[in-house]
Parts: sequence; structure tokens; C-alpha cells
Amino acid sequence: MVTEFNGFEINPIHNGDAWKICDLCVANADRFKRYFPKTLENNLNPTLSQLFVEKKVKQFENNEEFLFTLKHSETRELAGLIYIKELDWNKKQGEFAYCIGYTFEGQGLTSKAINGLSKHAFNDLGLETLQIISNKDNLGSVKVAINNNFKWQKTLIKEFTPPGEQPLDMELYELYK
Repeated sequence: MVTEFNGFEINPIHNGDAWKICDLCVANADRFKRYFPKTLENNLNPTLSQLFVEKKVKQFENNEEFLFTLKHSETRELAGLIYIKELDWNKKQGEFAYCIGYTFEGQGLTSKAINGLSKHAFNDLGLETLQIISNKDNLGSVKVAINNNFKWQKTLIKEFTPPGEQPLDMELYELYK
């Protein structure tokens, strides 16, 4: 376990997570389709989820990308996923991406998860710069950045293209060790 708070815990992804990730993605497909289209399409059924988890476990072991689960400590229900991705070990930099199930939204869990994982990234992974890239209209994500003292850096023009949409400008926030 990486950290725990308010009856929830954050753990590295493991091979037993496939069913729970599939359930989370399918139940939240409408929420995840815009900003997490690849995660969603890779978890639409249990077989796809197992392949996804096996790939993410290997990436974790190889320090290529870190995927963490946010689970309720007692019920083991999966509340959300948090990535540390786009790792640049020369710059000691990584980017957070996160999604949370609709039943857990608005409880501050993502903000607390990013707080704990920021400490982990700085102290245990050796990163020195953490980024959050969010669309200005994704108010929950912007709030997570601000709640964790990430500072707005600049607007990234046409940075991300959701499925079936025009490219979106995204806001870059950073936190330094």
C-alpha cells in the first residue's frame, strides 16, 4: 500500500484488479469516454481488462508508467484510477491523470489521492516535477490541481482531441518538489 486516508487506500495495480477495473469503466462509460477513451476501450469486457492489467503491471515494473487503484479499505470497491504517466526520467518529471467513479465523486477523494501520490512521487520515485493537464471546463480536475498547490503554467493549444470532437486547449499545472 502506498498511502491511506478516510477509509480508502492507494495501491499499485496488480493482476487481480482486472474485474474491478472492467466494472468501474463499464459503469462510468459516459463519464470516462471524453477524457479517458483509451482506458475505457481497453476495459469494456473482462478479457480486455485482463490484457490491460497485465500490460500496466509490466509498465509499472519497468518504471514506464505507474497505475494506482483507489479502493475502499473494507469493501475493496474500486473508486478510481490514478496514473503517473509521460515519465521523463532525465527531467525527473511525470504527469498525473485520474478518474473516479460517479458514486465517489465530490468527496475530495481524488484530491487526497493526488496529495498522497505526490509525496510518493517525490520521496520514493525521485520525481521533481509533477504535472496535471486539464481542460478548463473540467472543473473537478482543475479543483484537484488547485487543492494540491499545483500552479497554472500555460494553456496548451489544441493539446487533446476527445473522440469525435475538435481538439481542445488544455491547461498545464505543475508542482515542484
